[in-house]
Amino acid sequence: MTAALSVRNLRVEIPTRRGVLTAIDDLSFDIAPGEVLGVVGESGAGKSITGSAIIGLLDPPGRVAGGEILLSGERIDNLSPSAMRQIRGKRIGMIFQDPLTSLNPLYRIGDQLTETILTHEAISAKAAAEKAERLLVEVGIPAAGTRMSSYPHQFSGGMRQRVVIALALAADPELVIADEPTTALDVSVQAQIIALIKRLCKDRGTSVMLITHDMGVIAETADRVCVLYAGRLAEIGAVRDVVKRAQHPYTHGLMAAIPSLIDDPNEKLEQIPGSMPRLGAIPAGCAFNPRCTYRFGRCMRERPGIYPVGASDASCFLHDASGEAPPAAVVRNAIDAGIDVRASEGAEP
Repeated sequence: MTAALSVRNLRVEIPTRRGVLTAIDDLSFDIAPGEVLGVVGESGAGKSITGSAIIGLLDPPGRVAGGEILLSGERIDNLSPSAMRQIRGKRIGMIFQDPLTSLNPLYRIGDQLTETILTHEAISAKAAAEKAERLLVEVGIPAAGTRMSSYPHQFSGGMRQRVVIALALAADPELVIADEPTTALDVSVQAQIIALIKRLCKDRGTSVMLITHDMGVIAETADRVCVLYAGRLAEIGAVRDVVKRAQHPYTHGLMAAIPSLIDDPNEKLEQIPGSMPRLGAIPAGCAFNPRCTYRFGRCMRERPGIYPVGASDASCFLHDASGEAPPAAVVRNAIDAGIDVRASEGAEP
């Protein structure tokens, strides 16, 4: 089956006066038709830049410097700006974290929806208006017929985000990229919006790339999860496998930092020491090595590949039995933490 979206060895660069910064470095992943892929990581991991590269909206001077992006088998990263505009909105829908950036405050909601539909479909204005109203009903806007004539400022934050979802789905796209769609919303509204995105895309068979920093949202919504660190793939796999048994030390740290209602209330949450490196200061070897509990000599010299570990793939030398083996103490600590260490057979004493 052809993937709805296929990203192959993507490299995004940002030229500066001091040199070229690499924001995304050799990133590859697929999204199957109808699948929800969660893309997670700290601020600066490269999540939003990846989404922008896919839809051709990188802020200058950012550029796609290598790799390929394929939509249903068709390469789109090398298209002209005019050809890419035909794809955005029609074949790829976008949901931004701030709905006010997607809605024109001077135009009625109904007009904005109708214009989007008419741009991508050869139907009459009346048919477009009827479809716009049906979309508002579908996303849960009460009194949709009346609210068609309302302006964005007359909606609450949660209702504006529902309108943005309707806009993203207006032309029945193959793929929807949702970039932090619940960040500015109350917790109760967040749950409603996430459930709405999941239900609508499942009903329509639409693939979703859900960008977030919240592993809880990923666990509730996604089929698979792609963990990014410093513009590189750290781990990718089925959500259930990654949540229960994370195989990259960074993913393991993210999971350990999630509070649980059934944990000891006096127990402190774990945290990952340090912070995400700046683009101009990414360390040699594994980008995560300065913050990693399980690092050893090889991690600081070589960049790890992507190694299969059970149902997941992880970029960590703990899963590579070739080359320098980690010290026995590192192996024991990793195994105790639940990480499957393939390199344990050749561990140094």
